[in-house]
Parts: sequence; C-alpha cells; structure tokens
Amino acid sequence: MIFNTFKNSINQSLGKHQGHTIVIKREDQLHPIISGNKFRKLKYVFQSLPKNAPILLTFGGAFSNHLAATAEAGAKYGVQTIGIVRGEEWQNKIEESETLSFCQKRGMKLFFLSRASYSKKENATEVQNLLKQFPNTYLLPEGGLSTIAVQGCEEILNNEDEEFDAICVSIGTGCTLAGLVNTVKPHQKVIGFPAIQYNSIATLVNPFIKNPDFELQTDYTFGGYAKVTTELIDFMNQFYQQYRIPLDPVYTGKMLFGIFDLIKKKKWVWGKKILIIHTGGLQGIAPMNRKLSNKGLSQLYYSKYL
Repeated sequence: MIFNTFKNSINQSLGKHQGHTIVIKREDQLHPIISGNKFRKLKYVFQSLPKNAPILLTFGGAFSNHLAATAEAGAKYGVQTIGIVRGEEWQNKIEESETLSFCQKRGMKLFFLSRASYSKKENATEVQNLLKQFPNTYLLPEGGLSTIAVQGCEEILNNEDEEFDAICVSIGTGCTLAGLVNTVKPHQKVIGFPAIQYNSIATLVNPFIKNPDFELQTDYTFGGYAKVTTELIDFMNQFYQQYRIPLDPVYTGKMLFGIFDLIKKKKWVWGKKILIIHTGGLQGIAPMNRKLSNKGLSQLYYSKYL
C-alpha cells in the first residue's frame, strides 16, 4: 500500500546565505496528496487500524491539510472516513472550499459543527451521537497528534542529516516537532515556527517527547493560520522563481520567510548548517489564492504548476 512503497525524501540545497548553508528536506514529494508530515502522521494509523474499526473519524477546518490527506488515505485503504468540520456555515457552501470538495469526492462523510461545539471535539453532543451511531469507530485527533503519529514523524531524519546544527520545522499541533525532538542528535537544536500564537506548545507536545529541548520563533505567524501579507506572498513567489520549490502559505512559507529574515538581521544563533523540513500542505494554495483574488490582492502564481 501507499505507506510501504516510498523512498526517503531528498535534501535539496538552497546554497549559502551570509555564511549559512541551507538545505530543505523535500517531504512534500512523498505523495501528491498525503504529503509531508501528513504522510508521516497517518502511516502507522492506517497500518494499525483494527479490523473491527472500519470507520475513522477526525477533525479539521474547511481548508485542512489533515482532512484532505485522511480522505485520500481512507479511499486508498478502503476505510470509511468521517470529517468533523469547524464552522456550520460551510454546510451549504462546500463548493467554495477545494479541500472539502476533494474530501467529499474521495468518499469522506462531512459533518459541520458550530465553533462552540467543535471546540469540545469528541465530547461534543453531535460527535457523541455519531460515535453511538457508528460503533467501533477509530477516533483520530485534530491534526493527527498521537503516539503513533509521533512515531511516524520520528522517521523523518536519517543518518545524512547528522551534519546539521539546526533542524527547522513549522508547527500546527506540534506532532512533527515532537518526532524531530525525539530523534535529533545531542549537538542539534530543533527550531519550531508556530503557525499561530500558542499559550504553551509544551502543553501539547510534552506527553510525547523524551526531552523538551527545543526553541520557538513566534514572530512569523502573520496573524494566524489563514492570514498572509503581500510581503509574504511576494517572498514565496520569489522563492519559487529562484529554487522551483513551492511553499504553502500557512506553514512552510512563513517558516522560510522567518529563517531568511533572521539571517538577514544577523539574529540567527543556532549554527551555520540549517536543515528545513518541508511539511507539504500544498493543497492549501488554491483556497488561499481564491481568498486573495476576492480581495484583489496578488496571488501565488506557481499554483498552476502543481
């Protein structure tokens, strides 16, 4: 199946910048849909699904990479998937979300909750009713954060990555961060770039890590998940033009912007050899371009090449 037939992702050099050697690990190339950390997080989930749990239920927003990847994996493995979507207003405008439309085409059943109910996750009355309706359902947390998901993320790094001083990764739920922290060598530091401002990311990841030794750069969220600026879009377009590497506007684009900005301002203090983890998420480009177009703003032009 999908998760048993792939090669390790390649490391692509971005050259030297002010004396820093920068390399990006192309995890986005693992699979066209189940790419990057979604591939890593779902690998052992689908390989270990019990035969008496024919339905997998999970959570996400209207443009969630996690929902799209889960729907695709479910279709490939013959597993019925249910997506609990944040925001009941999306129930009557699925066609306005490329992500939700894709999930539906791949057989995922979608249920829409108010934000208040969604915040309760599996404890929401609506979700509890679904679980009663579909017994033996496998419950997958939002973003896939779980022990076996972290196990998959622990396979991102390999022996050739031991030469690097810093391992950089964008952060959603913190699952990928946890996998990297568990596997880096003593001389290496994991630098996380959160997509939103967390009160404490440690609260999320500490149950899954052996040693809470990592650092965060919180100045590059650009206001949150769906927030971008013209400066960020211009940077991402220029980056693609120079390196032919597509970045997503929620995670990797902001991280790369931050890394180059810190180096430019001479604030980078974590060594000269930098490895960046490309966590995929490129399906989020199309809905972001739709949003930018509606506002009359510049778009990510490379979406047509994907």
